[in-house]
Amino acid sequence: MADIQSLLTIMQQLRNPESGCQWDLAQDFASIMPFTLEEAYEVVDTIERQAWEELPDELGDLLFQVVFYCQLGQEQGKFDFATVVERISDKLIRRHPHVFGDSETQATTAITSTDDLSQAWDKLKAFERQQKQQHSALDDIPQALPALSRARKIQHRVAKVGFDWAELDPVVAKIHEEIDEVLVEVNLRHQDPDFYQPRIVDEMGDLLFAVVNLARHLKVDPEQALRQANRKFERRFRGVERCVGESGKPIEQHSLEELDHYWNAVKQYENIN
Repeated sequence: MADIQSLLTIMQQLRNPESGCQWDLAQDFASIMPFTLEEAYEVVDTIERQAWEELPDELGDLLFQVVFYCQLGQEQGKFDFATVVERISDKLIRRHPHVFGDSETQATTAITSTDDLSQAWDKLKAFERQQKQQHSALDDIPQALPALSRARKIQHRVAKVGFDWAELDPVVAKIHEEIDEVLVEVNLRHQDPDFYQPRIVDEMGDLLFAVVNLARHLKVDPEQALRQANRKFERRFRGVERCVGESGKPIEQHSLEELDHYWNAVKQYENIN
């Protein structure tokens, strides 16, 4: 059975200056980052597709990214794999006193629901931010997060300190307000496109932020919901393309009404089946 040391040894060999792989030797922290994001998304995609036979391979690719960073850290005298394991182990124990604490600690931090767990987790993370001299509720939210996910995390953080609507109505009203503000700028764009286009971008950002807030209130992950919508649209449009192929006429020669007819037919077929 392979163990983590085998993988670490392979990584060391790939980075061996004399006999290693030229591509691996040419990499650094910055150049590896895009691959890390790609591998993380491939893991998510595999899980959402429930392609369980593929998941070990994708998780292996993601683990390799961690090992690569650790090798770079070791070469530069910054940290190694053991440091990473130690840090995450300490953090998990520290953030789960109801599991790993002594009997007295477990009694005083009794967790009886997921809400209790969430509140305890937030308090621990807030304490950790204070220890790092991070005093804002918004500190340590990664800038590199996808925009929808980062918006949701920002909203979650400010909600924890009371900056949030308790009811759904004002959340929905805010979306309508933002739509109106987008349309105001759109209707003025013809007067000076260079002036109004940045304003449209700004208002569209406000609208998307408001929609994310609605998703959060409905306990919907906006990234996951949009990925699902993307897959659905792609599946249905491929169905439209099949209909076009059966018609014998190029898609460019179809009217929008004809394509819309195919779209509705594909939707109806999905609903029946």
